[in-house]
Amino acid sequence: MRRADRLFRLVLQLSRGKVRTARALGEALEVSERTVYRDIADLVAHGTPIRGAPGVGYSLKAGFQLPPLMFEREELEALALGAAWVSGYGDPGLRAAAERVLAKVDAVLPSRLRPELRAVGMEVLDLGFGDAARETLATARAAIRDRRLLDARYVDEAGHQTTRRLRPLGLFYWGRVWTLAAWCELRVDYRSFRIDRFLELSARAEPIPDDPAISLEDFVMRACESPA
Repeated sequence: MRRADRLFRLVLQLSRGKVRTARALGEALEVSERTVYRDIADLVAHGTPIRGAPGVGYSLKAGFQLPPLMFEREELEALALGAAWVSGYGDPGLRAAAERVLAKVDAVLPSRLRPELRAVGMEVLDLGFGDAARETLATARAAIRDRRLLDARYVDEAGHQTTRRLRPLGLFYWGRVWTLAAWCELRVDYRSFRIDRFLELSARAEPIPDDPAISLEDFVMRACESPA
């Protein structure tokens, strides 16, 4: 969690109107009591009216409110549609993150703007992106982030199955379809795989070997140079 996000969540916790101990705040934010004490000291130093003391608890001074976020109506609709798209075509972790984003924005919006966060009259339709594909997407996304090799069992358009070891590079969304760009150790070359055609996909313990000659940038460059 970014420190700015943690401080924002800390202020939200304190704004609930009751005294909260450092232990309770730490449990809510999933950080240590020492981190809570340090963050509170920083907030107080920057003018946040927090009352309390170690061992007693903390609260915000009565009447203090977070400043309303200054969003335009179309900006709120864009947020709502983006969150709806992630819910329809993202993996479980991204879907949960989108819900948290909307909750954070809703918590500090002026009441007159809250209806705009629902983007009334606009819908993102879930056109068959199933749970298995979502879990596969989550595995691929985590492997890219953590730089882990992938073991895969894949079926191509003709129905042929192959077992491969992949170096995941990037994910692309093409409208109803996600593809994984990867270096395929079976073919010793770049390949693109449809997420919904993986029969199995699992991350290995060992990291991707460092090789500056293999990169997402090189994959894209070669794809752009390929004849149509």
